[in-house]
Amino acid sequence: MGVEAEAKIGAGFIQSEEHRPTPKWKRVDEDVEIPTIDLYKSSAEEVEKACKDWGFFQLINHGIPHDLLRGVESAAAEFFALPVEEKRKVSRDALNPLGYFDTELTKNVRDWKEVFDYAPRETIQLPASLNPHDRLTETFTNRWPRQLPHFREACVAYAEAAREVSLKLLELIARSLGLPDKRLNEYFSDDMSRVRLNCYPECPAPELALGVGRHKDSGGLTLLYQDQVGGLQVRRKDNGQWLPVQPRPDAFVVNVGAIIQVWSNDRYESVEHRVVVNETRRRMSIPFFFNPSQDVMVKPLQELVSEENPPKYREYNWGKFYKQRADGNFKNLGVENLQIYHFRI
Repeated sequence: MGVEAEAKIGAGFIQSEEHRPTPKWKRVDEDVEIPTIDLYKSSAEEVEKACKDWGFFQLINHGIPHDLLRGVESAAAEFFALPVEEKRKVSRDALNPLGYFDTELTKNVRDWKEVFDYAPRETIQLPASLNPHDRLTETFTNRWPRQLPHFREACVAYAEAAREVSLKLLELIARSLGLPDKRLNEYFSDDMSRVRLNCYPECPAPELALGVGRHKDSGGLTLLYQDQVGGLQVRRKDNGQWLPVQPRPDAFVVNVGAIIQVWSNDRYESVEHRVVVNETRRRMSIPFFFNPSQDVMVKPLQELVSEENPPKYREYNWGKFYKQRADGNFKNLGVENLQIYHFRI
């Protein structure tokens, strides 16, 4: 199979056997679904259970109009339909992490996808170095394709709406932890959030490759808008099985990031997830990565630790953490060269 597979998709995309998509005959409990949370009607107890048991949930009644979601989805489709030489005119590089990219690695294996990253506020600031005493920052600016006049407008509108939903959701999560509603909002006053347009093309060998390999998100929250093709899978905490997340029209899939895991002192956990690809259908998704300000020091919240429940992580700077992971990407080290577990006490 090796030579035939390499001829189909290339050796760099082939997952090792233990990480390949689960064959259909081995799949179990596909009738199980992650919880559903209503942004305005669900209780703090329901949110707590979803975050604690799954780390993932579907978010409904979020208030973002259907037309706005369709607008950014159409804009993404237009962009990925451009000739590759046009897309590469706005490529990200070692000097700017924003723009188009099609050679990303997860766990040192190439993902079957192409992406476009942008900052909701047009620019993003990162520390200039990893030196803990260096306070200088670098500013990176979005790269927009000139031949798509409405692309930028649709992308910015989506980001603004997703940020407002994220702030409301953050209040609900704070309440579920027994904290004042706005306890966590202060960390996002100058947030380093990022939006990614994902395109997973049809794959001639979907049993061997992944759109994104298994990983955990390192930021605060992720809100994912996706089409109806499906492909996202969540690793169940109770039995380790990969559970397909069924798409719901106009819903977001939300997952808890590593920062909330640290703030909650492991009460909530960032959970592994991955994306499988399709032999006959292209899939599109648009995650909003809600990240705090670059100068935020991340550690277990004082209200959630005690003598009986001491801090499980030492403090780290979010901006420096993010930069080291971004630098690792450019050096082809994969997206998880640095993890929060390096800060475990």
